[in-house]
Amino acid sequence: MRPLITIFLLGLAAVAIDAALAAPKAESALECGIAADMAIVARSLAEEQVQRPQASNIMARIYDVSESARGKELMGDILDAAYRTGGQPSQKFAEELFSACIKTGGNMDTVLGRRL
Repeated sequence: MRPLITIFLLGLAAVAIDAALAAPKAESALECGIAADMAIVARSLAEEQVQRPQASNIMARIYDVSESARGKELMGDILDAAYRTGGQPSQKFAEELFSACIKTGGNMDTVLGRRL
């Protein structure tokens, strides 16, 4: 019985770790649209070579995510991906994010990447 409980607990831990590494999941098509809008702004700021901390402050003012931990996390992940994505136009970045979000029921890991 003990080995079965251990296996079950290890399985739960693996699921929790996987969820901790994943980008926040959009809960509706509207949230996918907001994420795509954030992606356009974030990538545009990156293209204009706005320093990352200043870009974060600008995005926080535009999207007013101060009251939402999920919103802050998503915005941070989008900014990270926008600043990593070299040479990709903002419209294309946003389209890929929106498409991935809609097709996967809100999962944007393929575009945003996984946190380490």
